[in-house]
Amino acid sequence: METSVLVLNASYEAINICNMRRALKMVFKGTAQTEEASEAVIHSPSAVMHVPHVIRLVNYVNVPRSVVKFSRKNVLVRDRHRCQYCRQEFPTALLTLDHVVPLSRGGATTWENVVTACKKCNNKKGNRLVSESKMWLERQPKTPSILTYLQLNRSGSYHGRGYHPSWKKYLYLNHDYSG
Repeated sequence: METSVLVLNASYEAINICNMRRALKMVFKGTAQTEEASEAVIHSPSAVMHVPHVIRLVNYVNVPRSVVKFSRKNVLVRDRHRCQYCRQEFPTALLTLDHVVPLSRGGATTWENVVTACKKCNNKKGNRLVSESKMWLERQPKTPSILTYLQLNRSGSYHGRGYHPSWKKYLYLNHDYSG
């Protein structure tokens, strides 16, 4: 019942991911319909339902344009748990956040100025600008879109659950929207 299910608005826009239990309740109550399902079925005393991979709300829900909250966890997800200087992937405990323009030099703690760095690279860069340290970023940091957040954080890229291939056409997974 912990399988992830992609939730689409009535307009087919990806708006959330929920567990299978919640998805089945929404389909059973008629607030959503199954768009993509597996061959596996769930039996209840009164119904038999295919296990959904993607559901779509029957009525459009006005969802305010979501901004991904700035947090250490979300920066790590955006940067795919990779040091943006040496480009190696690390476990969370071995990563730090680095201010591209250090706070002491007028930098801010924002999506556009913070990147994931391993401890070695963060110490090497120190209180210098990227150009002064002769270190280069893998990519320029920017605020991730909600699609990026759904794609990387909830689709299983770092949680081991994985996403179903049917999600690709709804999340545009053939493209890199993370920057």
